Amino acid sequence: MTISVLGCGWLGFPLAQNLLRKGFTVKGSTTSVKKLKEIKQTGIQAHLIELPKQLEDEESKSFWSADILFLNIPPGRGIKDVEKDYPKLIQKVADKAEREHIKWIIFASSTSVYSPFGGITKEEDAEPGNAARPSGEAVLKAEDILKKSGLDVTIIRFGGLYGYGRHPVKYLAGKKGLSDAAKPVNLIHQTDCLNIVSEIIRLDKKNEIYNAVSDGHPPRKEFYKSAAQHFNLPEPEFTSQEKADYRVVSNDKLKKELEYTFSYPNPMDHTP
Repeated sequence: MTISVLGCGWLGFPLAQNLLRKGFTVKGSTTSVKKLKEIKQTGIQAHLIELPKQLEDEESKSFWSADILFLNIPPGRGIKDVEKDYPKLIQKVADKAEREHIKWIIFASSTSVYSPFGGITKEEDAEPGNAARPSGEAVLKAEDILKKSGLDVTIIRFGGLYGYGRHPVKYLAGKKGLSDAAKPVNLIHQTDCLNIVSEIIRLDKKNEIYNAVSDGHPPRKEFYKSAAQHFNLPEPEFTSQEKADYRVVSNDKLKKELEYTFSYPNPMDHTP
């Protein structure tokens, strides 16, 4: 089986390597010439693809010859009107996949599609107009486009990503006057991301939506204070605030249907 990973960044590149070790033929794309060489050295078939302008390049034609496309293109900072332009981009990718007879798209979505409030949040709770931010609305529109594409599609709504040099505390260290002290975090370690994608492929879980977040949901204040101490960084300071009806993303469906046990169930158990 051949798997093409569109977007070999912090998540996509280790995923491609993991799938290669499992015996798949793996192709990967990047927008960086420097990264292209790095990908090639691992044995992955590397392609330089900048969307949307290189979607139809002859040089990257073989990238689209695959059984599965792992679509890992988040709504980036370079997109001006994210709610309009990002879904358009995903539509072009879906159309290309269909023309090239790719059978199955696995889409790296986000828990930002949900409202920031509402307590325990399950897969069926995403509604247009209620997303946490404009990029969440854009991702929800992209999901809808993929579901209507006529292809088999699996949507994985990842929580905040961390692990192996990436940790959200590094963006908040030393900051003052932060809000939402009691807000629960919805995070997932890179190792669990890779394992979950592999299990979805192994179990052939097509046309499903899964929330991919770890079991633990500590409040932001406690989590970032603990993480800052662990990484020897200045602690962020939060304003005192009463607890609101915050969102806690449920992973029950994923754990039940994949029979999955998290390698890193609690984000409070800090890792490098």
